[in-house]
Amino acid sequence: MNLSFVDILIFVGYILLIVGMGLFVSRKKDGKEKDSSDYFLASKSLPWWAIGASLIAANISAEQFIGMSGSGFAIGLAIASYEWMAAITLIIVAKFFLPIFIEKKLYTIPEFIEQRFSTNLKTILAVFWVALFIFVNLTSVLFLGGKALDTIIGTGDGTLIIPAIVVLAVIAAAYSLYGGLSAVAWTDVVQVVLLVVGGLLTTIIALDYVTPAGGVFAGLSHVYNVAGDKFHMILSRDNPEYFNLPGIAVLIGGMWVANVYYWGFNQYIIQRALAAKSLKEAQRGLAFAAFMKVIIPLIVVIPGIIVFVLFTQPEGTTIIPGIKEMFTSASGGINYDKAYPWLIAQFIPVGVKGLVVAALTAAIVSSLASMLNSTSTIFTMDIYKPYLAKKDVSEQKLVSVGRITAAVALVIAMFIAPVMGNIPQMFQYIQEYTGLVSPGILGVFLMGIFWKKTTNKSAIIGVISSIVVALLLKSSIVDLPFLDQMFYTLIITIVIIMGVSLTTSDLVEDPKGIDLTAKIFRTDSVFNIAAYILLIILAILYTIFW
Repeated sequence: MNLSFVDILIFVGYILLIVGMGLFVSRKKDGKEKDSSDYFLASKSLPWWAIGASLIAANISAEQFIGMSGSGFAIGLAIASYEWMAAITLIIVAKFFLPIFIEKKLYTIPEFIEQRFSTNLKTILAVFWVALFIFVNLTSVLFLGGKALDTIIGTGDGTLIIPAIVVLAVIAAAYSLYGGLSAVAWTDVVQVVLLVVGGLLTTIIALDYVTPAGGVFAGLSHVYNVAGDKFHMILSRDNPEYFNLPGIAVLIGGMWVANVYYWGFNQYIIQRALAAKSLKEAQRGLAFAAFMKVIIPLIVVIPGIIVFVLFTQPEGTTIIPGIKEMFTSASGGINYDKAYPWLIAQFIPVGVKGLVVAALTAAIVSSLASMLNSTSTIFTMDIYKPYLAKKDVSEQKLVSVGRITAAVALVIAMFIAPVMGNIPQMFQYIQEYTGLVSPGILGVFLMGIFWKKTTNKSAIIGVISSIVVALLLKSSIVDLPFLDQMFYTLIITIVIIMGVSLTTSDLVEDPKGIDLTAKIFRTDSVFNIAAYILLIILAILYTIFW
């Protein structure tokens, strides 16, 4: 094992702190049992800073630390567009979507579909989301987390992956199943501090080791000088990774589909905003999260570029024996996703390693807890309550069903995770296959919110046809980058929805259409100033690293 006794003490201390805090904030108050609002929406009591911290903790997981660092190794800083464009997306979601969601007092995103369209469509999407959370999100986070811990504290040969998966699952279950969103959100505040501090420490220490002479700024200068191609945000057509990030289309095309779907209509993300004290608190929380997204590439992308430099060994770089063999897979390819855990195992000193491993575990556990809570929320409120429960079902029964659902989902994911295999760039893989369904769902939401004539029939046809369109565009005959596929699928889906609505309904407006006024989208001065500052920062970053 690569952890010292001191590292183990720090790691165990973290686990006890998080579980203890989760159980403490979940305790009964005034002897009252939790009702569904307490369990699924934290009693609608979250302040802006807790919302922002929890959003980042839910978002940053093994998928980013491991997968995005791997893509940093393979692609470079261009992969940071997922983070920096997410910052803009959070502002858009806060201003244009949140006011509608909170006004309708939603528990779940499928609930909006029921109010705007129909129960049938809501049920279809609820089943889809439960399956997506269990079979894609939970399994990928568990697998990548297990793989990371196997590399850091084991030998990297895969023997510790399954035990690590079990440990991660148990930690997440220890407080989230009992406490619900309240336990998840408040522990996330601690976890996000830990993951940011631990992530920055890893980057700083790794930069100090890049050159034989040492020095953080010398290391950063060396990495930039010898790997300048890795610091371009917009890739040219002759770049071998162009199909993953297709140039300027990243800024005006499919990246928007991925980000708006994820940040605006993903239950385990938006659920924090639905649990806010007020709309103003929710919007400020998303603005806070947007600023944090700007610094995330320092934590998850730059380490991957550092490993690329160490792997290629240009002149003036510290020589690491055996590095080529470490990243070369049995098939002869490069295992990019080993970059971040290898960095920790190789360079992080005793004591600090325990903190960094705890930070990585915090990122994984917080995401697992968030996904479990959202899975149980959708199943309980959108499937169990309307179809399986008695009409007079008690609040305590709903909470119990939520806990059982989360436990079952976790067990299923634990069994599936080990057979996911060794995918070279897990982050890109997840984005690509989620992209088969996200454009259609996003199209339905956008049209449902902003075009009052959109009908239920057109929404159902739009969702179903979007999958067919996505599969056709994914075929080798068309040969498009997957982000372009997502963008074209969204446009085609919107056209289909408009066509069906116009040809099958004589009504000028659908009876369930949403009345939108300028007043709904007004935001306070604090949010507005934050949004302008953020846009200026991002414009500068893209100008420098274009």
